[in-house]
Amino acid sequence: MIPGKDNNKGVKNDVAKEKFGSFALFDVEHFLRRLLKNWYWFVLTLSIGYVVSWFYGKYYAQNIYASNLSLSISNNTSSYFTPNQSINFIWGQGGNQDGIYLKKMLLSRSHNEFLVHELNLFVNYQTKGTIKATYLDKDDSPVFLEVDRKHLQQVNYPITLIPKGNNSYEVVLPKEGQSSNLYSYEFEGFQNINSFPRPANKIIKVNEWYTSPNLRFRLLPNPVETKIKLDNIIVNLSTVNDAVNSIVSSIGVDFDKEINTIMIVTKSGYNLNSTVNFLNTSIEELRKKRFKDKNTVDQNTEKYLNESLVDVREKLDSSAAYLNHLKVSEKLYDINNRDEKSLDKIKELEAKKADFLSKMNSLKNIRSTVDSKNFDRMISPSAAGFDDGLFTASVSELKALYMKKRELSTIYTPNSEPIKEINRLINEAMTNSSGSLRNIYNVYTTQINKLDQQIAEASSDLSTYPEKQRKYLDAERGYNMIEATYNSLLSRQNESKMRLATNQSDITVIDPAKNLGQGPIGPNVKGTKMAILGGFSAIPLLIILLGSLFDSKIRNIKELISVTKIPLLGVVGNNTSENMLTVLDSPKSSVSEAFRGIRANVRFLSGDDNKSKVILVTSSVGGEGKTYVSINLASVLGLSDKKTILLGMDLRKPKIFGDFNIDNKLGISNYLTGEATVEQIINKTRIPNLDVATSGPIPPNPSELLMSERNIKFIEELKNLYDFIIIDSPPVGLVADSYELMKYSDANLYIVRHEYTEKYMLKMITEKYHNGEIKHLGFVYNDYVVKQGYGYGYGYGYGYGYGYGYFDEDKNYKEPLLIKIRDKMKSIFNR
Repeated sequence: MIPGKDNNKGVKNDVAKEKFGSFALFDVEHFLRRLLKNWYWFVLTLSIGYVVSWFYGKYYAQNIYASNLSLSISNNTSSYFTPNQSINFIWGQGGNQDGIYLKKMLLSRSHNEFLVHELNLFVNYQTKGTIKATYLDKDDSPVFLEVDRKHLQQVNYPITLIPKGNNSYEVVLPKEGQSSNLYSYEFEGFQNINSFPRPANKIIKVNEWYTSPNLRFRLLPNPVETKIKLDNIIVNLSTVNDAVNSIVSSIGVDFDKEINTIMIVTKSGYNLNSTVNFLNTSIEELRKKRFKDKNTVDQNTEKYLNESLVDVREKLDSSAAYLNHLKVSEKLYDINNRDEKSLDKIKELEAKKADFLSKMNSLKNIRSTVDSKNFDRMISPSAAGFDDGLFTASVSELKALYMKKRELSTIYTPNSEPIKEINRLINEAMTNSSGSLRNIYNVYTTQINKLDQQIAEASSDLSTYPEKQRKYLDAERGYNMIEATYNSLLSRQNESKMRLATNQSDITVIDPAKNLGQGPIGPNVKGTKMAILGGFSAIPLLIILLGSLFDSKIRNIKELISVTKIPLLGVVGNNTSENMLTVLDSPKSSVSEAFRGIRANVRFLSGDDNKSKVILVTSSVGGEGKTYVSINLASVLGLSDKKTILLGMDLRKPKIFGDFNIDNKLGISNYLTGEATVEQIINKTRIPNLDVATSGPIPPNPSELLMSERNIKFIEELKNLYDFIIIDSPPVGLVADSYELMKYSDANLYIVRHEYTEKYMLKMITEKYHNGEIKHLGFVYNDYVVKQGYGYGYGYGYGYGYGYGYFDEDKNYKEPLLIKIRDKMKSIFNR
C-alpha cells in the first residue's frame, strides 16, 4: 500500500476540514542530523576556544589579590555616663557609634588623600613580558621614582625604565601620546603649556634628575635588595584624585557578627604586597591621627569645663551667701511641718534639669565652634552628653574640606568648578553635622519640658506655705540646682582629667595584614575559560540553529508525508552520472531500482490497470528533476515491454532531446500549430518500445497551445497507439498549464527535490489535492542522498542500504568509522 493513500478513503469529509501543507517552524530531527554532520566544526571551535582560554589565563588575566586586617575599637561611652544619661539610650539606639565613625574615616577622602601623598601612591609600577604586563609592589622595584611636585607632569603616560648596569637606566617614552595638558601635584590641577616634540630616550643614573617639558623626576635606590630581576620597569603617574578613588573603591569594611566592636578591613589589588603594606600603614596612620585629635579635644574639653566650673562656683557661692542671709536675718533655718518627701522629689528633678541645661550649654558651644569653623577649639561631644560617630566623622570631614578649600583658593577663582565642588561637599558635611546637633538639641528640649512639668506638679503643694517660708524654699531650691550643675561639671572634669592621664589609642590591631601566599580572589579564570570554550562551541551551534530556523527547504521525508498526506511513490537517489539516462546506462544501480519501484506504485493511483495510462510529471519550479524522472520512468516502462511515449510538453524550456540525441527542429509546438504531422514529431530511441516527442521550437503562446483542442485530441490519439504516455509538463509553481493537463491524465507525479524544494511551494498543490481539485496525485522524492551505514530512507525501490553487494554502488562502499567501532564492540561482547 502506498503511504498516505488511505487518507482519501472513508474520512474524506474530515480530512477536507484539516489544514494541510503547514510545516513546522523547526525540524528537530534535521537539526540533530546537521549537528552530527558538522561535528568537525565543534572540534575546530573547541580547539580554538581552548587555545584562546589558555592564552587568556597565562598572558591576559590580571589576578586580583586581597588581604585583610582585624582590629578592635574600644567604646568609652559607658565609662563617661550612666545608661540613662546616654543620648543613645534616650533615643533608643544601640550599635557601635565609634565603629561607624572609624569606618567613615577609613573610607574618607581626607584620610586616603593623606596616604596617597605620604606613600606616593600616585606612582604605579609594572613590568611587561612578551605579552603580559604584571603589576608590581613598590618594594619589588629596584628603584623608586620620585617626581618633582613643583614641576608639571604628564599623567597616564607610561615611562619605561630599562636597566643598563652601573646604577643607570634608559628612560624610554612612548612614540606618541605626549600632551601639553599637564598635571600639578602641588595644586592638584591641570595646566596647558606650549606643544613640544617627543622627548628623546635618555640614560640617567640613580639620583640624577630627568627633565623634559612634560616630566621631571629622579630615581632613588631601593634600600632593600629585590629578589626579582626585572628586564624593564614601567611607571605610570596618576592624578591624586584618581589614586584616591581607586583606593576607596578597593577597600571593604565589615563588623564581626558576634562582637560589633571588632572590625575587619579588606583591601584588594593587583599586587598582594601592596595591599598588605597599604592596610598596615593606613591603620597605623589612623591610630596616630585619632590619638592626636583625641588629646586635642580632651584638652579643649578640660579647659572648657574648668572655665564653666569657675562661673558656676561664683554662682554657687553667691547662692549660698543669700541662703545664709535668710537663715540669719529671717530665722528660717527650721521650718515646721516640712514635706521632705516632696522636697526631695523636687530636688531630684531639678538636679536632672540642671544636668540637661549644662549639657545644652556644652552643645551650644559645639554648635558655635562648628559654625565659626574654629575646629581647633572643638570640645568632646561627651561634654554635651552624647557620643555620635556620624557627627564626629562629619566634623572631621568638614575640617579636612576647609583646609582643602584654602589650598584650592590660591589657584582657582571662586566660580571655578573645583571650588564649586568643594563647596558642595562642605554644605553636605555641614548639613549632616547640623542635623545631628539639631536632633540632640530637640531631645534635650523635650526632656527639660517634661522635667518642668513634673517640677510644676510637685511644687503645687508648696503654695500652702507662708510667704517667708516659700521665699526660703525657693532660695534653697536655687542653691540645690546650682550645686547640681557644679557637681555635674565636676564629674565630667574628673572624667576628662582621667582620660588625659590614661589616654591611649582606642584602636587595637588584633591581626595585622600579612602576605601568607594567599591565592587570587579574581578574576574567575576557570569560569572565564569555560565561558570562552562555551562561547566558541556555541558559534557553530548558533549558526546551525539559525540555519535550521530560517531553512525552508524540504529535508525530511517523514515530515513531507505527515504534513501533506499525499502518497509517496518512491525515493530517487542522487544521479552521479553526467547524462540523464540512468536506467539505460546503470541498470543495476539503486537509482534504477528506485524507478522500477515507482513504476510498480504508479498503478495504484488509477483504478483500471488495463486502461492506457497518461502519466503527468510536474514540480514546483525548474531544477527539481521532473524531466529526469520523466525520462527514466519512460525508460523503465519501455524496457518492461510496454509501448511508451515521452512527450516534452514543457514548451518554454525544452530539454529531452539532448539526452536521446534527437533533433528538436520539429516537435509538439510544430504539431499544435499545424506545421507538422504526428509521424514527423515522433522519434525512435534505442529502446524499441520507447518513443519521444520533443517540445520543438519555443512558441510565443505556449499556454494557448497546450490548452488547445488539438492538444487534447493529440493525447487521445496517442492513447490508441501506446500503453503509457509520459508527459513532461511545466512546473506548476510558475505557470498553471499543468493543472489543466491534469484533467486528462490518469496519474500525476509531483517531483520534490531533497534540500531544494521550498516548503511553502507545496501548500497550493496540497490544498488542491485535499479539496478534490486534483486526483491520482503522488510524490516522487528526488536527489536523496543516503548517508553510508545509516540506511535512512523509505525503501520504495531505494535506500536498501549499502555494503551488501546488491547494487553497483556497493563496490565503492567504505564502512564508516562509527560503524566499524560499533561492530567491533558487538564482536567483543558477543564472545
